[in-house]
Amino acid sequence: GDFASMRQYAPQDATTNPSLIYKAVTMPEYKPILDSVIQDNRNVNLPKDQKVHLIVDQLLVAFGCKILEIVPGRVSTEVDARISFDIDASIEKAHTIIGLYEKRGIKRERVLVKLASTWEGIKAAEVLTKEGIHCNMTLLFSLSQAIACAEAKVQLISPFVGRIYDWYKAKEKKEYVGAEDPGVQSVHKIYAYYKKFGYKTEVMGASFRTVNQIVQLAGCDLLTISPALLAELAKSEAPVPRILSPEWAAGQDVTRVEMNEKVFRWMFNEDAMAVEKTAEGIRLFAADINKLEAQIAAAL
Repeated sequence: GDFASMRQYAPQDATTNPSLIYKAVTMPEYKPILDSVIQDNRNVNLPKDQKVHLIVDQLLVAFGCKILEIVPGRVSTEVDARISFDIDASIEKAHTIIGLYEKRGIKRERVLVKLASTWEGIKAAEVLTKEGIHCNMTLLFSLSQAIACAEAKVQLISPFVGRIYDWYKAKEKKEYVGAEDPGVQSVHKIYAYYKKFGYKTEVMGASFRTVNQIVQLAGCDLLTISPALLAELAKSEAPVPRILSPEWAAGQDVTRVEMNEKVFRWMFNEDAMAVEKTAEGIRLFAADINKLEAQIAAAL
C-alpha cells in the first residue's frame, strides 16, 4: 500500500494483503481512496452488510489499480481470509475480484489472486488456474503445501521465511543466521523440489525479517521485500552471490511425494510450525478484514 516506496525502488511487481490495506487507509494520504469508493457505493441498493463486502472488494481493487499505474508487472490481491476453508466461496470471490479489475480495463494477466494455502484454497486455485486466473498462494509454511500447489499448477507461491524464523526462534530460544535459518532452509527445499521435478510454479520468498535472509535466497524466482529492507539493501555494497539455481537444485537429494488429500493432511499435521502459523495468519488477516469492514460501516 506504500505508493511512494514503489516509485522509489521501482519493483517489477507488488503485493498487498488485508493488513497492509487496513494500515494504509488509516493514514491521511490514503484515506481519499477509501472515501471515494464509499461515495461511489453509498446509494447502492443492498443490505448494509452486503454493501460493506462490496466496498471492501472495490477498495482492494482500487489499491491494486493504483499500484499497476506504478509497477510494470503484476499486483497480488487477497481473497477474504474468512473463506479460507470454502472452495466455492473462494472461487466466487476470485471471480468478483477479477471482474472488478476487468471493468477498470485491467487484464487478468496483470492480477494474481491471493489465496491461503489450505487444502481448500489450493483446490480453489486449481479450478481458477484452469480458467486462466493466476493465483498467488500465501500463508505457505511447508513442503506439503508447496507440493500441493505445484500439483495444482498454480502460478506462484509465497513461502513465509520470516514467520517460520519467528516460530523457531521462540520455540528454540535461539537466533539463526545464514543458511541455518529454518525459514531460509524451507525455501531451499521447496525450490529444489520444484526445479528437480520440472514444476513451472514460481517460488516467491516472502515475509523477511533481515537482509541476510534475502541474500540467502539470491537466485529464487522472485522475492517480495518490504520498503524498509529494500532501503537496507540499497545502502549495502556487499557482494550477492547466486545461491539458488536449477543447476544447484539438480544436485540436491530430493524424494518425490505422491500428493493427494490424505497425504497432504498428514504431512501438514506433522509440521506443528506450519499448522500453527497458517492458522495464526488466517486469524490475523480475518481480524484486519473485520476492522476494515467496521471502519466502512461506520463511514456509511
